[in-house]
Amino acid sequence: MSGILEGKRVLITGVLTEASIAFHTAKLAQEQGAEVILTAYPRPTLTERIAKKLPKPTKVIELDVTNDEHLGRLADIVGEELGGLDGVVHSIGFAPQDALGGNFLNTPFESVATAMHVSAYSLKSLTMACLPLMQNGGSVVGLTFDAQFAWPQYDWMGPAKAALEATSRYMARDLGKQNIRCNLVSAGPLGSMAAKSIPGFGELASVWDSRSPLEWDLKDPEPAGRGVVALLSDWFPKTTGEIIHVDGGLHAIGA
Repeated sequence: MSGILEGKRVLITGVLTEASIAFHTAKLAQEQGAEVILTAYPRPTLTERIAKKLPKPTKVIELDVTNDEHLGRLADIVGEELGGLDGVVHSIGFAPQDALGGNFLNTPFESVATAMHVSAYSLKSLTMACLPLMQNGGSVVGLTFDAQFAWPQYDWMGPAKAALEATSRYMARDLGKQNIRCNLVSAGPLGSMAAKSIPGFGELASVWDSRSPLEWDLKDPEPAGRGVVALLSDWFPKTTGEIIHVDGGLHAIGA
């Protein structure tokens, strides 16, 4: 039986380690029949090394989503490799250290602007860079961390994720006429590279120990990867502007 992504061509950002959701998304996508291409920044060689652990070989492209030159050449490079795209995965987030860890009230705007550019605006800029390759429609899937709440230590990444979530809804509005769906997966906390950059991450993650209806494993990114792959597939043909929670159900539970 063929996989749910059989014949699909997918670009995936953010593969930094085997612990990342992006890596498990790429692995599952290949297992489900997709051709995959990866982007990396700032160390493409690191991603190339990690990519060797995927089921099939895949090309890695250097891409700084804040660099107009990188974005401008992306469609040509990917087009030569895959011919077109059916899916794009945005797994990119960054905030300077002074925008995290309890420093919310003292963070300078320059750091906030960096967080917003890399973590939210890049969803739009990446998608627009890939748009010429999505002539037959497709699916854009990003990764968020539930922006309904103020989380311990998360600080300006919270407003950045709120901006990401709003950006996805507006993209869903404007790209629907081209049959392009835009959705997000809101995953629970994971021990990824991004998490390790958050001072006091353990305090944030501990919320899941007491409030998550389903047992949550900080070391298992596969459930979130499965959510992304499902949204890339044709099994959600009329779902757009949505946020799918893969967080053990915590989002539904009060104090």
